[in-house]
Amino acid sequence: MRSAQDGYCFSFPAVRGIQAGKPFYIATCPLSTIPKIFVFDEEEVPPELRAQRTLNKSRIPEMVRYLVDNPKGYVFSALTVSVASTVTFEESDHLDTPNLGTLKIPMDAQILINDGQHRRAAIEAAIKEQPELAHDNIPVLFFVDEGLERSQQMFADLNKYAVKPSPSLGALYDHRDESSELARHLAQSIKPFKGFTEMEKSSISSKSGKLFTLSSLKQANRALLGKGMKDSFTDEEKQLASEYWQAVFAATPEWQMVIKKELSPSQFRQEYIHAHGVGLHALGSLGCSLITAQPNEWKETIKQLKNVDWRKSNPVWAHRSMLHGKLSKASTNIMLTTNALKQTLSLSLTPEERALENQHIPSSEASNG
Repeated sequence: MRSAQDGYCFSFPAVRGIQAGKPFYIATCPLSTIPKIFVFDEEEVPPELRAQRTLNKSRIPEMVRYLVDNPKGYVFSALTVSVASTVTFEESDHLDTPNLGTLKIPMDAQILINDGQHRRAAIEAAIKEQPELAHDNIPVLFFVDEGLERSQQMFADLNKYAVKPSPSLGALYDHRDESSELARHLAQSIKPFKGFTEMEKSSISSKSGKLFTLSSLKQANRALLGKGMKDSFTDEEKQLASEYWQAVFAATPEWQMVIKKELSPSQFRQEYIHAHGVGLHALGSLGCSLITAQPNEWKETIKQLKNVDWRKSNPVWAHRSMLHGKLSKASTNIMLTTNALKQTLSLSLTPEERALENQHIPSSEASNG
């Protein structure tokens, strides 16, 4: 990449463009050169003198693992950098391609990353672990720096309109995550999820005909299979999840009423706990405890769900599924909702669950739970 032209400089085959009346350049660079050429501001520099946020080192290991585990399938978006120097662009000799050429940057120029400092750090670490990645390329967008204020504004502008996809949309498109795959499979194949799962958004509007979000189903499955954040499942576990949710559906009259169009989805969500993520997640957690305690009898025991009064107006949910009068998906509320379901099915609470009851549930309600 280095050449002794016009003094010492970096040379990049590049495409020139114009944005806001100013030239910018797009080039591809071998991953091996990224740590050597592009720098980011040191953490000790005060924020007001930096062009970007400090590096969040906790993000790096996951990104490194992504690169190393998917050498033939990873995708990294372009780095955006500012060059604090005068640059030279030599156009190609072809008259019909005036914006193709070679970008030359003095080797002593400071090149700061405006967007992509975590990708840069991950690339550096991944190459050490898997050297063959060094031969891959990444696109780089070069802007000629006009000072710190301009660089800071670029960082603000680049991140102001960057919208992270919803968890449901992430689960819909993520084909590496087995828990996402399982959620998609159930959403497309079994009642009550088939046709009633919101696949893109992670919240459901009042007028929607959907019941559940894909992200809520994904989390409920993780709770059911006791995986936490682990995302690998055996075929037996996937089959178990399918059988469990079908058994829950058979023991849940309101879900059946919605499927039969005897109850509208909007009315269901307005009046019932198990039309929401907290109820679905609690049912997943209940399944984990039930199947562990009764591996052979759980299908019979789950039929007792028919005795649950899921209406929001039921006082039993006031300190469990609710927080300040509104439904809550906080972990404590999910656990307290699960406790009530376990008691309905005559399942023993663990010491931790009992302690949670004593901490959050008034004694008069706990005895009725």
